Amino acid sequence: MAQLGECILTMDQGIGRVSQTIPEMPAAQARLCRLMLIVGGRLQRELEAIVKPYRINHSEFTTLMILDSRPDGCSTPGELCDLATQGATNMTRIANALLTRGLISRRSNAHDRRQVVIRITAAGRRLAQKMLPPMFPRIADAFTGFSAIERDELRRLLCKLAANLDQLDSRPAP
Repeated sequence: MAQLGECILTMDQGIGRVSQTIPEMPAAQARLCRLMLIVGGRLQRELEAIVKPYRINHSEFTTLMILDSRPDGCSTPGELCDLATQGATNMTRIANALLTRGLISRRSNAHDRRQVVIRITAAGRRLAQKMLPPMFPRIADAFTGFSAIERDELRRLLCKLAANLDQLDSRPAP
């Protein structure tokens, strides 16, 4: 697999060539979008390698961590879809996989039988707590050389971009 630096250089060159033929292209923004996708993909592969020995994939891990982080350990499928950025069909597959392994339970809401509640089990909590510590050194290493101020600024800028993306939802796509 190519090093990220090589991928970024190739991407920069490609966007430069395209912007010569399409001058109105927002090249700087296109570079940033592609850079985030490249880095995000690498972060996802890093996470997948860490959780693989536990026979769990990224989307299952994310769902389990969302449930583990909830005060009551539960959520609805719709809320999990939103928080884990998954579609309903995939969330059903994720829930089925976690249910089969005994990491979650799925029941009707006691107050509204039409609503399903997904809850992390004790086994799910144990697995979540077991998977996290091996991630800490890799996460810390990924941000080597970043000061606390730089990490805060990166977070602030990504949240600003997220707010802009949320605004796009209210506009029709071209």
